[in-house]
Amino acid sequence: MTEKVDYQQLNGIALAYMGDASYEVYIRRHLLSKGITKPTRLQHRATYFVSAKAQAGLLKMMLKQNILTDEEQSFYKRGRNANSHTHAKNTSAVTYRISTGFEALIGYLALSNQSQRLEELVNWCIAKVEEGAIHGQK
Repeated sequence: MTEKVDYQQLNGIALAYMGDASYEVYIRRHLLSKGITKPTRLQHRATYFVSAKAQAGLLKMMLKQNILTDEEQSFYKRGRNANSHTHAKNTSAVTYRISTGFEALIGYLALSNQSQRLEELVNWCIAKVEEGAIHGQK
């Protein structure tokens, strides 16, 4: 049974919950398509894409390059400003909040069925991480 979700009414944490899962699937598919199959290697490489530090860095680049629409920025801010009761692990609270905003943006695009735009942004993120723009390495 599939229910229609009104993404406009969801809080930032719920959007981030969906965005985290959606982004993870794209990253896993990308890594497998590159022929990476060993579990430890997959997990290690995935961290370059899905860590709070990586997501915050990507979001900052998106804002700097002005590639997000006003609506996309508002959903990012909804996630960034959401009151989460979880604590940041191995990162600052600011980085964690920005990465939550990143995930909320991805969740919004997934739930609003904007698959073309979602793929465009995810592919942009993958390219930036692959070229070392986030971590300064491959």
